[in-house]
Amino acid sequence: MTWAELSERWPLLEQACGDTLYMVGWSTLIAVVGGLPLGVLLVLTDRGGLLQNVVAGKVIGQVVNVARSMPFIILMVALMGFTRSVTGTTIGRDAAIVPLAVGAIPFFARLVETAVREVDGGLVEAVQSMGGNTWTIVRKVLVPESLPSLIAGTTTTIVALIGYSAMAGTVGAGGLGDIAIRYGYQRFETDLMWITVAILAVVISLIQFAGDFAARSLHRRGGRSGPAPKLRLLKAKEPATADVGKVA
Repeated sequence: MTWAELSERWPLLEQACGDTLYMVGWSTLIAVVGGLPLGVLLVLTDRGGLLQNVVAGKVIGQVVNVARSMPFIILMVALMGFTRSVTGTTIGRDAAIVPLAVGAIPFFARLVETAVREVDGGLVEAVQSMGGNTWTIVRKVLVPESLPSLIAGTTTTIVALIGYSAMAGTVGAGGLGDIAIRYGYQRFETDLMWITVAILAVVISLIQFAGDFAARSLHRRGGRSGPAPKLRLLKAKEPATADVGKVA
């Protein structure tokens, strides 16, 4: 491909990049909003959890497993009716967000579950001994302490969604996958296909670097297993203890 041909195709590639980032951005947001509470709930309802309910835990876990086991291309077809009811169409970047988000929620939920399970149980017991309820433990301990792993899980989810979005391009969702199929495969413009592959590789590398940097930064600031939540709660108790000593 000559520079003149590349310049002619460049607006098309820019539009495809924008469509891919749009689909991945919105589906990631929905996946985090839906997957975070689902993953925490998997931990809380498990045996020994704060909200132990074996039946509910197994049901939720089985639903997550079934959703994760479904190939994305089949999921897109299975959700066409739901997608049409939500967006009014089954073609285009807005329509692709629905199956992307539905496929990513259980994926991210399992990553959240793994991250939360690694939190030091001693911190949970400390907050419980101070009278903290389940919501306090989730908000003050489980989520803050697992934040570095949650950032890493979000990065993994974004990378997976970029791959899913490329598959969505094969059924008219737009984006870089659509360019690779329509021009690289159907029109035999192999050079353009490899350019889209290179763009995807660069985007994924940048996202992975940013996610790793954020996770490492949080670890250095005392992420998991750090004493921050426990110390904050202990300090909150200190003024009251000091006042009692003065009265005595």
